[in-house]
Amino acid sequence: MAILLDEKTKVIVQGITGREGSFHTKLMLDYGTKIVAGVTPGKGGQEVHGVPVYDTVEEAVKEHPDATASIIFVPARFAADAVYEAVDAGMKLVVVITEHIPVHEALKFINYAKQKGTTVIGPNCPGLISPGKAKLGIMPGHVFKEGPIGIISRSGTLTYEIGYALSKQGMGQSTVIGIGGDPVIGTSFTEAMELFEKDPETEALVLVGEIGGDMEERAAQMIKEGRFTKPVVAFIAGRTAPPGKRMGHAGAIIMMGTGTYQGKVKALEEAGVKVAKTPFEIPELLRQALKK
Repeated sequence: MAILLDEKTKVIVQGITGREGSFHTKLMLDYGTKIVAGVTPGKGGQEVHGVPVYDTVEEAVKEHPDATASIIFVPARFAADAVYEAVDAGMKLVVVITEHIPVHEALKFINYAKQKGTTVIGPNCPGLISPGKAKLGIMPGHVFKEGPIGIISRSGTLTYEIGYALSKQGMGQSTVIGIGGDPVIGTSFTEAMELFEKDPETEALVLVGEIGGDMEERAAQMIKEGRFTKPVVAFIAGRTAPPGKRMGHAGAIIMMGTGTYQGKVKALEEAGVKVAKTPFEIPELLRQALKK
């Protein structure tokens, strides 16, 4: 099994006629994702890689009522409206690839989506992939392989690197989620962990964190309290980052003594989680964790 996304999921691409939307639609289709419609206002009636384009998500859903997921490649200034449109049209999963969305806008649409029962991944994220089934995002499909390991990551590039390291060692993945690196995101570590806990085919989990925020500490607390029972291995990026300096992601800033590398590692280790010093240690640490 997989979480959130599988080979049956029917997808709408918002911003399909743009350069990024068109490019990644082709790659997602090639991977096997069931993309049934695209949306770009004013471009209704066109086709992109054989996918029909509509002016609104509402129109797309009228023609394709079995669509349940949307992916957003819309420029930042229109992205919030695109999310509201997807949620109002009944999408159960919305993946927001767009970066540079103002924090106050993200707060509003994430809160709105939660009230309506829609799961948001992102913004500013690489999306998710259930290897061998479907991908919804910009992850390079060839580095992942089907199997029993879940991955939740704040970093896009590290997600690919760790997925590849696991695949090379014959340790395939159930679902890989890039949750995004902004200060406000739709799905946190603990929310994704709840889904993996319920998935019978996920046997273990890799958490890829980074400095800033307290998501990793919350994940550690969840494990400590016995609310996540499967083996967990972690990697935290930013070991050498100077305090007070923002490192790449808007969410990766240490402030007022919280969100430090040392604090995150300590919290995870106290919860019984092995923390790798390099991504390449993860397969061996996972083997050890699965033997226990």
